[in-house]
Amino acid sequence: GDVAEGRQKDIHAGNGLQKGVSCPRIHPHEIRKTPQIRSDSKRDSPDKAEARAKLDAIAKEMGYSLADLIGTEVKPTRTPAAAKYRHPENPSLTWSGRGRKPLWFVAALAAGKTPEDLAIS
Repeated sequence: GDVAEGRQKDIHAGNGLQKGVSCPRIHPHEIRKTPQIRSDSKRDSPDKAEARAKLDAIAKEMGYSLADLIGTEVKPTRTPAAAKYRHPENPSLTWSGRGRKPLWFVAALAAGKTPEDLAIS
């Protein structure tokens, strides 16, 4: 009715479109999304790290570094920080003391334990 026509006039009033001229509809499949950068699962695989370590060992055996042979800089892999604290009931839960405190650590402190009580000796 009149309300719908009023809305129609309002919609077309300020956007430069003339009444009766339709705006082309774009199907969702036609919209090109920006490509997302995904990490390649093969890039960070343990097999690749093992292969790199073997090649590095062979290169060192011959007196070269892998970067010398390939011509690119090879980043050294960083080992995870050693655990400094262990959960009192579940020994598989550990924390290095770096980053955010795990919930079990916060709960233990709230229960009256000290960090020294949870430290791995």
